[in-house]
Amino acid sequence: MEKKKIRKLGLVGRGIKYSFSKKYFEKKFKNLNYNNFFYKNYDLKNLSEFKSILNDNDLIGLNVTIPYKEKIVPYIDKLTTNAEKIGAVNTIYFENKKIIGDNTDIIGFEIALKSFMKKKIYNAMILGTGGASKAINFVLKNNDINTLIVSRKPKKGQIHYKEINKELLLRYPLIINCTPLGTAPRVNELPPLPYELINSDNYLFDLIYNPKITLFMKKGLNKGAKVTNGLKMLIAQAEASWKLWE
Repeated sequence: MEKKKIRKLGLVGRGIKYSFSKKYFEKKFKNLNYNNFFYKNYDLKNLSEFKSILNDNDLIGLNVTIPYKEKIVPYIDKLTTNAEKIGAVNTIYFENKKIIGDNTDIIGFEIALKSFMKKKIYNAMILGTGGASKAINFVLKNNDINTLIVSRKPKKGQIHYKEINKELLLRYPLIINCTPLGTAPRVNELPPLPYELINSDNYLFDLIYNPKITLFMKKGLNKGAKVTNGLKMLIAQAEASWKLWE
């Protein structure tokens, strides 16, 4: 019986000990009886270490997470149309010896958003400006939802957290946390919003999945808002990545 070729996948990021991806894919390999597939965390202090990962001939694909979704772009040979428009990569695969960068966060978020939002909204507030924020902004605009980006260091067209008031929270009922604030183990952190102004018309979507209920979500629940975490998005983007590698 011919021995199956080893297939390796992995996650590129920093501080990823608590990551979902490794456990998720290892469980998937077990369920599929893919005993030749392996998933590894590549916890890089600096992206200069990235090229050494690519020397492994058994590697067939990678996921990319915080803080490298944007920074990894110069290391990619070719971006898919969506990844190029977004300017961020969360999935890498190989084609004709070329490194291809794609973004399955947009698939994951769209699926999760449609599951969460039971009524049409027209305006959303995005907290954070990193790679995840760019993918979220892309999806919202594709769905004809106006966006307002909030940052600690706002650029033109963005606002500072201090500018958020009751009027803005009424006009932008959907608030999406794209920052890592509140991620385990630092569960006591949260974006600096005026939570006392949030009400039952607001929807709080946290891209964080660990813990299941973040402090951001708890504060929203206390004011009657609808809340969700990022687990559904994460599973959907993982499955979209898997289709690119399989």
